[in-house]
Amino acid sequence: MKKVLLMLLALGLSLATTAQKTADYSKASDSDPKAKAILDKVRKKYDGYKSLEAAFTLELEFPEMPKEVQKGKVARDGKKYRVELAGQSVICDGQAIWLIMNSNKEVQINPMPTEGDDDNLLSPQSLFDFYRTGKFAYVLVNEYSEGGKIVQQIEFKPLDKKFEYSKIRMLVNKENQDVLSVKAFGKDGSRYTMIINQLTPNKTFAANHFAFDKSKYPGYHIEDLR
Repeated sequence: MKKVLLMLLALGLSLATTAQKTADYSKASDSDPKAKAILDKVRKKYDGYKSLEAAFTLELEFPEMPKEVQKGKVARDGKKYRVELAGQSVICDGQAIWLIMNSNKEVQINPMPTEGDDDNLLSPQSLFDFYRTGKFAYVLVNEYSEGGKIVQQIEFKPLDKKFEYSKIRMLVNKENQDVLSVKAFGKDGSRYTMIINQLTPNKTFAANHFAFDKSKYPGYHIEDLR
């Protein structure tokens, strides 16, 4: 669960077809201009929000195990964010990141990642911007109609062979540039899918919403890794 929280996000073509489409992509500059144009529109839209809150579903799939489905909520205001998922939380005040694990009564304090080095693909900070890191080549592989929407499917190929995911898939609503889902394909056969169910832009939050209050966690072991 710690890994899921710290990495916090399938339809379309088959894996074989996708692999064929991205096989010749060896550097970020090989990326599909059509895909980049879509992603630039998505980033511009979300960058335009002062703050946002989103309810999401996280689907966890592991080989020979039933799919696990969890509901969560994420809030962002500038560099600050808060994630609530399965009785655990991540709080970032823009200076540090608190990982709160209620089942273990443990709090872990982590430093902020350096700019351009955030591999937590499902975090509010990097979800709409990770394609610009230069660590991926990407291509628009499909466009189809589903549920009254035109869905654009973009596949990302990690350029570092040591990366734990073989690829990442993003689905975008063509009409309004909403991100519908992000799915990471683990090399070990695992799958992590973040589905955005509802998004509220420019929401006003309480002043302490993105602050860790030690008094609310009596008896918790706090490990400071900064």
